Amino acid sequence: MNIPKALFLSAGLSFALVSQAAETVTIATVNNGDMIRMQRLSKVFEQQHPDVKLNWVVLEENVLRQRLTTDIATQGGQFDVLTIGTYETPLWGAKSWLEPITGLPPEYDLEDIFPSVRQGLSVNNTLYALPFYGESTITYYRTDLFKQAGLSMPEHPTWTQLGEFASRLHQPDKGQYGMCLRGKAGWGENIALMSTISNAFGARWFDEKWQPELSSPEWTAAAHFYIDTLKKFGPPGVSSNGFNETLALFNSGKCAIWVDASVAGSFTTDKEQSKVVDSVGFAPAPTEVTDKGSSWLYAWSLAIPATSKHKDTAKAFITWATSKEYIQLVAKTDGITNVPPGTRQSTYNKAYLKAAPFAQVTLQMMQHADPAHPSIKAVPYVGIQYVTIPEFQAIGTSVGKLFSAALTGQMSVDQALAAAQTSTEREMKRAGYPK
Repeated sequence: MNIPKALFLSAGLSFALVSQAAETVTIATVNNGDMIRMQRLSKVFEQQHPDVKLNWVVLEENVLRQRLTTDIATQGGQFDVLTIGTYETPLWGAKSWLEPITGLPPEYDLEDIFPSVRQGLSVNNTLYALPFYGESTITYYRTDLFKQAGLSMPEHPTWTQLGEFASRLHQPDKGQYGMCLRGKAGWGENIALMSTISNAFGARWFDEKWQPELSSPEWTAAAHFYIDTLKKFGPPGVSSNGFNETLALFNSGKCAIWVDASVAGSFTTDKEQSKVVDSVGFAPAPTEVTDKGSSWLYAWSLAIPATSKHKDTAKAFITWATSKEYIQLVAKTDGITNVPPGTRQSTYNKAYLKAAPFAQVTLQMMQHADPAHPSIKAVPYVGIQYVTIPEFQAIGTSVGKLFSAALTGQMSVDQALAAAQTSTEREMKRAGYPK
């Protein structure tokens, strides 16, 4: 049977279109507001790429970290795009678990990304993820409550000062709590905050020989401050509160002071989700004996696992979602104050700085954070609210549970610190430190 060559070509072409139409890219992300917005706006990407279907897996932060770590370590290949941060990216990139990000189009303007963020997502000057939003830490407070109590926020507050303000502003009978902070166990939840508090108090995770220092006087002072303040002046059930839960408390008017990620700025000033839009103040992250490591540096970022079967399409998506074009899309659809912060220098133009009351302090804290020098003392590691070693995920999770137990009164602060020191020593010994 003699079938014309043209017919073969047209059949091949239609077959190619059928297989392209079936291309599904699976994206794992966290249930934070900016990512939920990305999922909503991604229909624009799908309109531009009618042969692509995006399949979203949206998870709570601790669950996401666990699922992605298991999947990447076992080469499970469930996902084409991972939402990970400045902790995992260099570790997984060095193990060749992630696709290197090269050959970006000129209009992407890689030089526009903050150098500290680029550096945090690179191994040997090769990028392994593109930053979706970047953040540091800032102090949120209720200007109306401060005024009523005759208080004024210092230009650079200390934790001790915030603790004193919390004692003056705590009125639980009115559903008003002096200070709201993360208490949920997790290396990226309570430990992220606890690490910056301990740094501010002059502590460090490890000495220069990789010996844990969780029972040091500095860690002890920081942990007592954190747990005592939350027990006296925090909301009930604080050990269940992570970023999203504490944001909801603040936005509903229940917190006088909250210290957390700078990315919350747009949520606290959004009339649709915040009842305190007109009375939110923004100040730098608190210091104590030092400002070194007192504010973190993090970037939720999009990476492609080496196991993905749709690498080109995944790359097209992460390039789009972290582009200037996407930032302009958010500004157009949801307003300029809601654009993903902390990644691009061009975002911090006059219009944005004028429109977003939190933008200037976010920029200041992003520029101040120095992951290479997170402590007043010398350290052998990089990282402010975490230590960039593979073992830290297990260490931080374990120590986070102990601090959470101290918050609920299951053990004393000193017992939690002693147990944290012992478990961390054991983990580091098992991993063969010092190396």
